Amino acid sequence: MPKLVVLITEHIEKGVAVAEAWEKVGAGGVTLIETYGLHRLREQSKSLELPLFVSMASVLHQIEETNQTIFTVVHDDLVDKLVEEAGKILGDLRLPHTGVAFVIDVERVFGIKAFLQKE
Repeated sequence: MPKLVVLITEHIEKGVAVAEAWEKVGAGGVTLIETYGLHRLREQSKSLELPLFVSMASVLHQIEETNQTIFTVVHDDLVDKLVEEAGKILGDLRLPHTGVAFVIDVERVFGIKAFLQKE
């Protein structure tokens, strides 16, 4: 069954390295997006001393600290290798401030060549 592998890290500068490592071990379609954790967003908005009526969208434009979210859909046999590669770059994911990773079963896949060829 295909798996969605998601990694979220505060180490923006290492996100591209993780994505490239995933690609080298066989993951295709690796995607990176800039994301904001709600806790950090709330804490930052307090320090900016913004009025209550200011929207979260305008707060986002002023916040410098973001996360890198990296994800890809792969065959089950590649999941452990992706986690291993991420750990080589970010450090042990079980430790604080390295990253959060999780894997979700994907029932159906459309538009990803690797899955179209195998089915």
